Amino acid sequence: MRKISLILASFFLLSAFKSGAHEFYLSVTEIEYNNEEQSLQIITRVFIDDFQNVLNERFDADIQLSQEAEEGAVAENISKYLGQKLRLNANGEDLQLNYLGKEYDADQLVLYIEVENVASFNQIEVTNEILTDLFDDQKNVVHVKVNGKTKSLLLMRQQETEKLTFP
Repeated sequence: MRKISLILASFFLLSAFKSGAHEFYLSVTEIEYNNEEQSLQIITRVFIDDFQNVLNERFDADIQLSQEAEEGAVAENISKYLGQKLRLNANGEDLQLNYLGKEYDADQLVLYIEVENVASFNQIEVTNEILTDLFDDQKNVVHVKVNGKTKSLLLMRQQETEKLTFP
């Protein structure tokens, strides 16, 4: 809970800086393994305007991400983009991500994803290329929690994939 509070505080601070002259390009992804359900529960936070821009550019679309007036093939394109840019592999097996939905939180988009039927694992490989195709200096922070232990990664262009081992 403390780590989530720190992440939310970081995003709040970054939101304040983003509206100024200097922009930060950051996403935060939390991946938690649920032993009981044998699933990975994933939450990714991105800035709405950046994500809207990448969807429109990547899919030659006219998507409007807005809580008040959402337009275009939003869910379909979000799911397609996440499938291309966020990939997981546990114990040598590629995992199938299921985009569940989203919600708006101020200037951020909160994306909910799940991977079902994941057997217990010792090693997970995470690839996070979210927004790196639009911003050279995009940083993607990833926190992975397995059996109560959290490990973190900082992924970016030219370094989009890393492995974590859990004893």
